[in-house]
Amino acid sequence: MSYVSIRNLTKNFGNFRALDDVSMELEEGKTAAIIGSSGCGKSTFLRCLNLLEMPTNADFRIGDQQVRFQDEKQVQGEKDALGFRRKMAVVFQSFDLFPHMTALQNVALAPTLVRKMERDKAEALAMQLLDRMGLRERAGHYPTQLSGGQQQRVAIARALAMEPKVLLFDEATSALDPELVGEVLDVMKALAREGRTMLVVTHELHFAREVADLLIYFDKGRIAEMGPPAELLGNPRTDRLKAFLTRYTHTLAQ
Repeated sequence: MSYVSIRNLTKNFGNFRALDDVSMELEEGKTAAIIGSSGCGKSTFLRCLNLLEMPTNADFRIGDQQVRFQDEKQVQGEKDALGFRRKMAVVFQSFDLFPHMTALQNVALAPTLVRKMERDKAEALAMQLLDRMGLRERAGHYPTQLSGGQQQRVAIARALAMEPKVLLFDEATSALDPELVGEVLDVMKALAREGRTMLVVTHELHFAREVADLLIYFDKGRIAEMGPPAELLGNPRTDRLKAFLTRYTHTLAQ
């Protein structure tokens, strides 16, 4: 049985349907890469899954935790909604670090507040994760003293500090200068090799081909194609995906 199950997800903003009957499944320890043009619903998809946006209709399951929505109301799993959300952690494209806190403080905050961990233990965990990100020497630095790549690695450490069952990445490299993209992708590749369950919205097709177990192409709020990355990237079935891929030929050739 799949570990992540998303069934019949729709999301309306007024009369606009941003997501239209989206369904997918992902096994534990696997990585799904999600691609598509701007405005096709990729980020809304992740935000609905993490309940940052209330789905109009959906049936979600992670492991044995399930929540269901109908007409923008939660109709199943009411007591478990917070527990469901805590199974995930999101890494956003804009880092979203607290500017008045050091890297160490940013990573230690959620374990202290949400997991009720003692401060010294939370800081020890934060230092361990920053060390893993190659940032031990930057633990006392504030976000403005860090490069974009370093800030994003702090954000990944912060996500890992919550010990999530599923990691969500929303265009984690799109705000970075080109020379900094590789250092963040290397971290994401290492997480995939560890067997982390990940859903990754990305425009890095080389990463998707190399790392992902499942590739999902969104178009106009729907999943237009889904399957093994080599199959979709090498032999796209729809004209829309063919046209999308022509814009990234240079990336795939690397």
